[in-house]
Amino acid sequence: MTREVWQGSAENEAASAVFHLMQHLIDQYKVNRPVMPLVVAQAADADVGPETDDRVEQIVRQIHEANALRRVPVRLLDGDSSKAYEAALDMVRTLTEEPWETRKNSQYKPFSFPRSRLLGAIEQATATVISQPGGGSARGREERILEQLGQLRWRTGRPRSNDPWYSLRTSVRPETFAGAAFIAALTGVLGEISWLLTAVVAAASLLGLAVVRLLSNAAPPLLWLRRASRWFATTSSLAASSTGHPSDGWSRLSPSGSWRVIRARAAAVAERVADAHQDDHHPGVEHARQFHLELRVQALLEDLLHNYRPHTLDWRRSKRTVPPVVFLPRATHDNGGILLINAINNVRSRRSEVDPLLLLASLPAAQIMRHTPPLPPEQPPANSAAGSAAARARYDRWVDTLSLGQSPVAAATLAWVLRLPLSTAKLTHEHAHAELVTCRVGRTWAWWLMSRTAVVFVLVGSLLGTFLWSVHWQNEYCHGPLTDRNTDAIWSGSGDDRECVGVATSPEVLFARGNGLGLSGVGKGITFERIERAIREENADIGPGENFVTAVYAGPLTARNGDESLTRKGLEELTGVYLLQHAVNKTVRGPVKLRVLTANGGQDMLRQMTAVKKIVEVAERDPSVVGVVGFGRNTQESDTATEILRTAGLALVDTTNSSSDLPLTHPNYFGLAATDEEQAYALGLVARQIADRLRKKKLTPHALVLSRALRNGDKDRYTAEQRDAGRKMLKKAGFDVGDDVTYKISDGAGLNGPVTSLCEQKPVPDALYFAGRVEDVPNLMKGLSETTGCSGKPMTVFTGDDLTKGTFEDSTAIARNVTLYHSSLAPLDKGGNPGFYGDARRSLGALHPDKELKALPAGTPAHDDELFASGQTIMAYSATAALYNAAARGDTRRSAAETWATLHTVELNNMPTGTITFSRDKASVSENMHGLNIIKVVRPGPDAVRTVLCGKAAGMPKALTAQDCKP
Repeated sequence: MTREVWQGSAENEAASAVFHLMQHLIDQYKVNRPVMPLVVAQAADADVGPETDDRVEQIVRQIHEANALRRVPVRLLDGDSSKAYEAALDMVRTLTEEPWETRKNSQYKPFSFPRSRLLGAIEQATATVISQPGGGSARGREERILEQLGQLRWRTGRPRSNDPWYSLRTSVRPETFAGAAFIAALTGVLGEISWLLTAVVAAASLLGLAVVRLLSNAAPPLLWLRRASRWFATTSSLAASSTGHPSDGWSRLSPSGSWRVIRARAAAVAERVADAHQDDHHPGVEHARQFHLELRVQALLEDLLHNYRPHTLDWRRSKRTVPPVVFLPRATHDNGGILLINAINNVRSRRSEVDPLLLLASLPAAQIMRHTPPLPPEQPPANSAAGSAAARARYDRWVDTLSLGQSPVAAATLAWVLRLPLSTAKLTHEHAHAELVTCRVGRTWAWWLMSRTAVVFVLVGSLLGTFLWSVHWQNEYCHGPLTDRNTDAIWSGSGDDRECVGVATSPEVLFARGNGLGLSGVGKGITFERIERAIREENADIGPGENFVTAVYAGPLTARNGDESLTRKGLEELTGVYLLQHAVNKTVRGPVKLRVLTANGGQDMLRQMTAVKKIVEVAERDPSVVGVVGFGRNTQESDTATEILRTAGLALVDTTNSSSDLPLTHPNYFGLAATDEEQAYALGLVARQIADRLRKKKLTPHALVLSRALRNGDKDRYTAEQRDAGRKMLKKAGFDVGDDVTYKISDGAGLNGPVTSLCEQKPVPDALYFAGRVEDVPNLMKGLSETTGCSGKPMTVFTGDDLTKGTFEDSTAIARNVTLYHSSLAPLDKGGNPGFYGDARRSLGALHPDKELKALPAGTPAHDDELFASGQTIMAYSATAALYNAAARGDTRRSAAETWATLHTVELNNMPTGTITFSRDKASVSENMHGLNIIKVVRPGPDAVRTVLCGKAAGMPKALTAQDCKP
């Protein structure tokens, strides 16, 4: 509902008529923005008394009062100078330099007058020069005025000192933006470099600031691009007055040319302003004053027009729906009111734009509203030349007066003045006491949408939203800044279980960052982080024009709760990948380089689904990705992960996954590890002979399977398959197999109860098949050596290849009464490439802090060192070699599909474990093509002893026999 802000009574019919006309012009401005006139109200009869003139003046004041509170920008002017010119000029200055009456209660922010301020600076500089001794002389006055303008920086205000020390002190004041930024930057630099270098930087910065300030004293930076300067340099009103100066050539792209135009026009205007300050009898003073006043009025109208200009970022035209209104309660020739109205009329008549200014003035009945009298022509000097020189002089004078002569001063009527002759009857009629009401002008939707408050809220909301998105991205992605975030590696889990999972395609993503876990044996000192950085360095060394293929290694590269020891498998496998990459790129220097991307499946590969999906996304973008190496842990998700890779057209060359099902169900799966069935067959050769020995002693061989319980939260599929393969093996070997015993791993391997249970059986089992993980073995051995029933009984424990990761360095790792047999996937003693170990030592030596690995003890085979003993490094090296051989066969870079097809024909001889081939010609369990060793571990003394019982190299179809594997 519209709020009323003023009520009054029309004293007469004339007041009601003028009031409604003004309200119509003001309120209809929003609808169609009508042309604003200069409304002059005057008594129609010239012989009325002063009472009637007072009534007309009261109408103007009443309308001013009615609009002052309704958010209409209004200004009441009263000329009070003794000279009409000075009074009119003071009124123009009042409109541009002093606040309008509705400054604090307007539809939008107060008006700005940049053009008027520029002319004000010229006036101030001119007045300063004229007041100086000798300032009245024209000699050198132009340069002094321009110099003064430079000190003012072309703005009205106090001149600034040119003293260098003052400029320096002013530049670094902490309350200024430049000073605060300087101090903040200096503080930041001091924290990064030495104090001496900081002092040098500070001194250079201070000198630079002082120089910049001295240079900018001549004029503000980018002066020629400012709105007022552009108007000043391009308005046609000054073109004629500055013909004698180089006043053409302003351009946004030409600072020097634009600056020349501005200085030339400023000098011309300053000369006119200086002439206007002369006494009344000085030749040309009337021309100068008229020029000065109309230029000031033109700047005022241009500024007001710009304040209502459409298509601006702040939507000012949509916010200002009423025009600016100026009230002259009594305009006369003496107080400058009529002169001001004439000046506005003359400027409007010369300009093509329609400005929004609405003016209401009252004129005494005795005053005549007419044009400013035509200016008398300037008389030529008495000694003016004749002939062509006289003609040139006349041209110069004509050009000089052209800026004023464009106005139709001789016209019979004033084109922009709307004269309202008010009859005496209407001014004195007392019977029309109409109620007059004004309502507050509402702020438009544009004000609410683009107000400072709204903009602040939008900015704060945007900053808050940006901050929240930044926090979200940082919590979502391992590298998630506002820009250049990488979506291939994401955070998974929370708190201590948080892991960075996915593919490291960004330099900022380093899965092993800060991981100080080192290689074993002579490789001690080479950390996990150093190995991953070495792979990045190899990638970076591939030139932009070189051919390369990309292999993705996927493994357990991080651990929850910060337990670095759980990342050893990832460390050793990634070391093998690096060794192959270094050999291809630096040793062999083949035409097709190998680029390696690391993918993290999380601790124990429990987050491999996230990793495999990210691998597929990367492969879809990067055609150089030819396949995947790794995924060496068999989990409940291994089948799905392999299928996702198959759908994406990517082959998987597995390292240590011993699943028997994956090779049969997925054509893209190529495994280097002997399957659970193959391992059980080899262990069965030993188990059968042990069972036969017990029978020869008239004893019935008893055995059972001890395995991890299902659904422990670890998604482990390896132990389940080992349990089934072990039970079948024991039965086939001739053991009487009892019921399975299981244990849970919720709080570590809880084996006390299960071991007690099996040790209380009658009879106590002679053999166990342990379907568990290497980390559970210490608890098992402790129970078998301490629990009644088992502690004094010789016992045999069979288990799978996971025990290869065990070092058995602890004296309690094997119980004295236990003989342990486990399979090993990497028969290092049967390989055909002894030179591999020397190359590997040299490659890893370059990464060692000492740049060299320690020498092995004399007579120790290279493969016996703990650096390679687990076989993880060799398996990863061989898998990467197989994938690279298929992807770069014939020194030609192949696609992922071609690599998949070529993998079936891979046959790599003289590898560290034998011959790597994926031929399916020998598919039986006994004649498999995978390498395998059976390891016997006993504790005859204080330390455990590991010996290779039997085995076969990879690629050897000959089956192992009982004669090969004597227990």
